[in-house]
Amino acid sequence: MTKPSSQGLQCIIEEGAVIGENVHLGHRVIIHQNTVIHDNVTVGDGSVLGREPSKAKTSTLQTGTLDPLVIGSGSQIGAYAILYAGSTIGPDAFIADGAQVRERCHLGKNVVIGHNSTVENDTKVGDYTKLQTAVYLTAKSVVEDHVFLAPMVTTTNDPYIARTEARHQATRGPHIHRGARIAGGAVLLPGVDIGQEAVVAAGAVVTKDVPPYQLVMGIPARVVRPTPPEQLLFPSEAPTKEAP
Repeated sequence: MTKPSSQGLQCIIEEGAVIGENVHLGHRVIIHQNTVIHDNVTVGDGSVLGREPSKAKTSTLQTGTLDPLVIGSGSQIGAYAILYAGSTIGPDAFIADGAQVRERCHLGKNVVIGHNSTVENDTKVGDYTKLQTAVYLTAKSVVEDHVFLAPMVTTTNDPYIARTEARHQATRGPHIHRGARIAGGAVLLPGVDIGQEAVVAAGAVVTKDVPPYQLVMGIPARVVRPTPPEQLLFPSEAPTKEAP
């Protein structure tokens, strides 16, 4: 076990934790055994790092043996965040106050997880992706690079809504391709595919796949027009109109 450069009152660092240089802990931080924290990381008051998952007696969640939590260099962890064992947080991540990242997740570099947002188990979040306040990213989701999820976006992964045994084989979160943007309060149904640079309007309910470079809105969401060209991150990859 190594010691942080500074720590607040009543911190608990369990045996086997590996802490790099220039790591600063707030008050009452708990670091569970074998957690790895790389250099230049700051952890806010009351955060819990490397927690093992627990579950209700009726839960079907499979936990198993988990690798240690790894936090990349230069990351900032806010107050009262909970990061579970088995996950990897890339360098220069920002995990805001009260956020939660469950087990077996992989977050890329420069990822932002907003205040009170949750990233459920077995989810991948790409580089430079941002989740704003109170986003719910369901288990078994894939979110690629440069994606933006506005406040209160909700994703789902169970097409049977917790009824019938068939749901165990059908559980799948959305796949959100790079550069896509989801506006505030939108809901994505299980397994939908959001294409590259697509835009989902505020309050939309997405029930089927969204084509790349298209804007959808409504309940259910429908294509209304292409993504504005001046907003594109990857304009050279946008489809071109065929000549009449």
